[in-house]
Order: sequence, then C-alpha cells, then structure tokens
Amino acid sequence: MKIFMLGTGGWGIALAMLLHQNGHKVCSWTYLQEECDLLLRERANEKLLPGVKIPEGIGITTDMSGAAQADLVVMAVPSFAVASTAEQLASIVPAGTVIVNVGKGLDSKNGYCRFSETISRAMGGKNPVVALTGPTHAEEVARGVPTAIVAASESREAAELTQEAFMNDRYFRVYTSSDIIGCELGGAFKNIIALGAGIADGLGLGDNSKAAFMTRGLTEIARLGMTLGAKQETFAGLSGVGDLIVTCCSMHSRNRRAGILIGKGKTAQEAMQEVGATVEGYYATEAGYHLAKQQGVSMPITEAMYEVLYNGLPATEGIKLLLGRPRRGEHEEVWVR
Repeated sequence: MKIFMLGTGGWGIALAMLLHQNGHKVCSWTYLQEECDLLLRERANEKLLPGVKIPEGIGITTDMSGAAQADLVVMAVPSFAVASTAEQLASIVPAGTVIVNVGKGLDSKNGYCRFSETISRAMGGKNPVVALTGPTHAEEVARGVPTAIVAASESREAAELTQEAFMNDRYFRVYTSSDIIGCELGGAFKNIIALGAGIADGLGLGDNSKAAFMTRGLTEIARLGMTLGAKQETFAGLSGVGDLIVTCCSMHSRNRRAGILIGKGKTAQEAMQEVGATVEGYYATEAGYHLAKQQGVSMPITEAMYEVLYNGLPATEGIKLLLGRPRRGEHEEVWVR
C-alpha cells in the first residue's frame, strides 16, 4: 500500500518503520520545515527514539498533498493538533480513503468528543475512521519488541484493512474491534490514571496504593464508557486494562514520569517542561473532568487529579479526598450506570 503518515514524533516514526518493514511505501509528514530538514539529514529522532535509525526508504516531507494518492492515511499528531490536521486533510484526501488515528485523548475544542468523531466531522463523514490503540510504547515497537494492539472502527472493512497493513508476524499483532467508543475512551483516560500513578510513585507510596489507584481508575473509565455506549468487555482488553498497565508501570511513559516529578514537589508545568514532550494526561484530565460533569458520571479520581493539576491542590490532600469518600460496595459501581 501507499501510506501517508502524519506526524514524526516517536510513535509516528515507530509506526512508519513498521509499515516500511511490512513492505508498504511510506511517506511521513511534519508541519515543521526545521524538523523535516533534521530528519532528512540525520535519519533519526535522537530525543524521542535514541539509537533508532529511520530507513532511507521512508519519505519525509512538509507537503501534505501526497495524502491524496495514499491507500491509507495515518494520523500520529499530538492531541491538540488532531482537529486542525483533519481540517487540512479534508480538501486533500478522496472520499472512501481510510483514516487511522493513533493518538489518544479527547477533543477539548469540540465538546470533549472522541478523536474519531472530530476526524469524521472534519472529513464530512466521507471517510471511514479507525482508532489504533493499546499497550504500546514507541521505544519498544521501534526496536521490534513483541506487541499487541487493537484496530477499532464502526466499519469492519476499515478495521480489517488496518489490521492487514500493520500486522507483522514477528512482533506486531493486531486485533480488530467494533467498539471504537470503548477503545478510544480507554486510550484517553488511562493517561490520567498513569499521571496519578506516577504521583503516587513520586510520593513514595507502596504497591498497595498504586494497585488500588489503577484498579479504581479503570472502574471509573468503564463507568463513563458504558454511559457513552461502550461495551463492558472492552475495558478488560488491550485498550483498557492492557494500556493502563503499560502506561502506569513503565518509565517509557511520559505521563508516569511527569507524575513522579509532581509527586516530588514540582508543579504540573515544571514537570511537563522537564519531561520535554507532550504529556497527554494533563490535557485528558481537563477534558475528562468536564465530560464526566456533562454526563453526570461520578469519576472521583479524575476529579481529584483535576484539583491537583489545575487548582494547585497538594497531592497528599487529593489522596485524603479519595480515601475519605463515603462507604460503598465495589461492584455496584462498576457497571451500573
């Protein structure tokens, strides 16, 4: 296939390399001419993927027009750029071309909707949209570490086309799902929980604390997801508990690293600046907080994270808020709306 990759961050480069290895003709796009020149010269992004060389066969450009000839268009841009990038694509990509989004988050500028909704709206509903999501670190995929992921879409044909393009029998296994709502929400909200799990690590709390935080975090993600029409079983899968585990427990995770710094006393802004790359959990917390309010869904961990990140509440006080909540049963909250 001819594949046009939008975004040259770590994840965009890792996936471009995978697709190139799978025999596809890949061209990667960046909106920054300086970054384009650097990547063409160095054939590497040492900041995000140290020691990884970009194959010469992968094109790199600042010209988006090449997307018009692509069999598959992949969006790997930061969450804040999804809407504007999709709007640019709308006048370029023909009707019917599948758009695969690999970013995780919610669109704060358009009512806290899911990215597939943002992309579909920008494209005028003329292109099938797939969410490719799951427990994946770019640093490992770029080095061929065995990985599993989910291609979710309302269109079975689009999901299976994506599966065909990305599947690699040596190290990259792709499953399909019809539950794009649950898959996208799992990918967006796990970043909030990972940021909080990092704060717990930075505070020096134990394994008990982190396990409780992760488990109850998944509970509230599922509660919101089912309210919005997701399937219960999705949250026990790769895009739910799988993505939560990998993001909360690995130092590859920018969200966890930023959380550790916050737990050690830095402000959210200082932590993000030190991490030096987009910390999606910070933006997802604001979006998730407001979306939960809109839907009337109780999300105490997200609410506590919002107070810590946006209103300056000390993390230790946030823990007190969570532990001091009224008594209740465990399972009655999980799946009952």
